[in-house]
Amino acid sequence: MAGAEAPGFYSEAILLLGGAVVAAPLFKRLGLGTVLGYLAAGTVIGPILGLFSDAESILQVAELGVVMLLFVIGLELKPQRLWSMRRVIFGLGAAQVGITGLVLAGLGLVLGGLSPSAALVVGFGLALSSTAFALQILEERGEMSRAHGQKSFAILLFQDVAIVPLLAIIPLLAPGGADAAEMSAVDFALAIGAVAVLIASGRYLLNPLFRVIGNTGAREAMIATALFVVMASAMLMQVVGLSMALGAFIAGVMLAESSYRHELEADIEPFRGLLLGLFFMAIGMSLDLAVLAGNWLVIVLAVPLLMIVKAAIIYGLGRAFGSPPDVAVRTALVLPQGGEFGFVMFSSAVALGIFDGQTASILIAIVTLSMALTPISVALAPFLIGEEKPEEMEEDFDGADRGADVLMIGFSRFGQIASQILLSGGSDVTIIDHSADRVRAAQRFGFRIYFGDGTRKEVLEAAGIRSAKIVAVTTQKKEITDRIVELVQREYPEARLFVRSYDRAHTLELRAANIEYELRETFESGLVFGARTLQALGVSEDLATQIRDDVRKRDEERLRIQAVDGIYAGGHMLHTQPVSPEPLTKPTREAKIINTERADPSAEQEPAENR
Repeated sequence: MAGAEAPGFYSEAILLLGGAVVAAPLFKRLGLGTVLGYLAAGTVIGPILGLFSDAESILQVAELGVVMLLFVIGLELKPQRLWSMRRVIFGLGAAQVGITGLVLAGLGLVLGGLSPSAALVVGFGLALSSTAFALQILEERGEMSRAHGQKSFAILLFQDVAIVPLLAIIPLLAPGGADAAEMSAVDFALAIGAVAVLIASGRYLLNPLFRVIGNTGAREAMIATALFVVMASAMLMQVVGLSMALGAFIAGVMLAESSYRHELEADIEPFRGLLLGLFFMAIGMSLDLAVLAGNWLVIVLAVPLLMIVKAAIIYGLGRAFGSPPDVAVRTALVLPQGGEFGFVMFSSAVALGIFDGQTASILIAIVTLSMALTPISVALAPFLIGEEKPEEMEEDFDGADRGADVLMIGFSRFGQIASQILLSGGSDVTIIDHSADRVRAAQRFGFRIYFGDGTRKEVLEAAGIRSAKIVAVTTQKKEITDRIVELVQREYPEARLFVRSYDRAHTLELRAANIEYELRETFESGLVFGARTLQALGVSEDLATQIRDDVRKRDEERLRIQAVDGIYAGGHMLHTQPVSPEPLTKPTREAKIINTERADPSAEQEPAENR
């Protein structure tokens, strides 16, 4: 009999996978994102075609996708980085939840005719945005490391924390809820204790655990251990009434500095992607079309009102907390939807008699549709803010004052290669760059790099220029390089300057400025490329090396001539036609005649036809 049930299980699995395979690439190709594709697939499979009715069971399993998403994000955030975000998390995040919840509660009281208790639950339930939707969209667009991505993440993280007191307050709002205060205090103490246990375990137990498992060489054991850590930390938080996602996030942060971080991320990634897709499909399947049909006018008016009010509040708070207009707009357009935690709050409110199931169904429909419209709201950003500006970061030079052997200004391709030589030679290098994306990428690899403008004296001071043995200017643009060189020579005349030059004319200008060393950005690579090409044409490696060194020497002599006579001097030093490749070093011994008969000019010559 067990075998008779198997086809049903497999057919449902094939149905879900088939929907994902068709919808996700299609919506991705249309530019709407895979999230909306999963939602559409779930809606078609469930409410429209009626092929799948038990969306709740799928949702319970699929929520693990959100848990794993937060774990992976935690792996990307080192504790000190998280600490540096505390103002945004507990400032902007708290303000967003508090103000949005009260405003939406007021609208529910006035426009929806709800009781004060119901209005508070609805207001704060709708104030929470969808962690799964927002972060998935940011990751798909490669914007998690951008300023608005970081702001959005900070708000979502606070919302994950806020769900604990919000759920604790709901019993107090229910009829006869005053008796729940004592239990809430106990729950709060248990929650704090569980967080402390998880942090201590992550700090002292997880790394040794992964070290032991890793030494066995069993790949499947490492994957199982990674899944165990994620699910165990999530379950611990759920037992004490906290968010499962919060538990996984804390575990990820505790492992952010582990040498196993990248392997853990690779192990979790396939499960995360599959379960997140299933989560979004389950949301689509949970739509009640009868509720939508019976209350379509309320829902049609409420969804845009919710999104506009939330976006306006988030934008205003973003500006109040110092975000530039474009960052505030993008953050607001990422987080205008309702969230999955709203479902939990509404279900709890129904169970406690705060409002009825019909109201909860309408609210769930509003949240779901607001999720479905989020990819469209994100796509509106270019139309509202125009051309995108280069991203800025906060300048934070914590730890840079201890100095370094080399202060490198600019970390594009040239600087990245040069840094490898310096670091391989045991030198300490402090790097400054003005590209936020480049700084974040380099920080992920562990470089000691800071965001800052090297043309400003206060930035150079903060980066430790006075204690640096050499200042390496490796910026790309000639005008930027010249401004930095001029500033350093004026303010720090004792500094040793090593500079990347743009071209030959720039080299001459830098030499005229008496910098200690310069190198054209393409010169040495061109020499190596030319010598290797000669070898491919049949020239020996030794001869190709001699030719390369000769060209380098002739170039240096030409530069000395040009420094006196101008850029067009020294043309005779250039090769403009093919040259017969001959040995470029004088023989150590004179040639000796071996065949004396041949050496005699009077000797009879052999007929040409016999040679």
